[in-house]
Amino acid sequence: MTQDRNIEKAIAQVDAVLAGELRAPHVRAFFHEPTFTASYVVSDDATRRAAIIDSVWDFDQPSGRTSFEAADEIVAYVQEQGLTVDWILETHAHADHLSAAPYLQEKLGGKLAIGSEIITVQGVFGKIFNEGTEFARDGSQFDRLLEDGEELMIGEIPLIALHVPGHTPADLAYIIGDAAFIGDTMFMPDYGSARADFPGGDAHKLYRSVRRLMNLPDQTRVFLCHDYKAPNREEFVWETTMLAERTANVHLHKDVTEDEFVEMRTQRDATLEMPRLILPSIQVNMRGGHLPPPEDDGTSYLKVPVNKL
Repeated sequence: MTQDRNIEKAIAQVDAVLAGELRAPHVRAFFHEPTFTASYVVSDDATRRAAIIDSVWDFDQPSGRTSFEAADEIVAYVQEQGLTVDWILETHAHADHLSAAPYLQEKLGGKLAIGSEIITVQGVFGKIFNEGTEFARDGSQFDRLLEDGEELMIGEIPLIALHVPGHTPADLAYIIGDAAFIGDTMFMPDYGSARADFPGGDAHKLYRSVRRLMNLPDQTRVFLCHDYKAPNREEFVWETTMLAERTANVHLHKDVTEDEFVEMRTQRDATLEMPRLILPSIQVNMRGGHLPPPEDDGTSYLKVPVNKL
């Protein structure tokens, strides 16, 4: 099935919700201000089945200590609502926070899924962190590797995975009913777009991925992975519509050409510092949320490659 057919399938699904032919999912957001990350529990009210998207594992870098405050909020909500978690989904291998997927699986069950191009990310960062042969670069740390157009079910509500590379090679957007979870492709219209200068990133591909998503109907609910508060905005916001993104996104509205976007994104990315948690995050997230194996003293260690990034 071609990419055009896959986006057409996603459009038809949103239209079915808008026409009352398909139930819309219930979405509950959890915003983690230390990493500016929005995590989501997406559920089918009729069947009480659910998915968790882009969870956060609290990590204090100066001390190297981890905790589960953010994840426990999700656990409490799922249990209070009587939900059954079928899927724990990652939009990509995040560079700004650690995934709490293994902890959530232990507490709530569910299978862990990510885009199949995580294999590319593992290959690139396996070299950067000089991982040995014991680090598998085949995506086997995840229960399911998703291809473009692949479908899952959240109860009786379909989920369509769309490959949207650019920020990283492995980014996926999840279209669940009329709701689009777009990861790090776009931010709120007044903030713009994600960077594309990480290893494997590509501003041209990001532009094309966003244009593909912008084919979704105007009323599509769009849920973001991050918000950083645009200038002159005092509140964090993580939900918008595709109409707002298409007409008002300051980096990617419909009148911006690919060359204009790539020039802007390239110049802007050159001024940005690396994310504060990129080194621990990638080492953990490329392992499906697991720390590197303990060494002979029983402790896991995270590497700091000097002058490589």
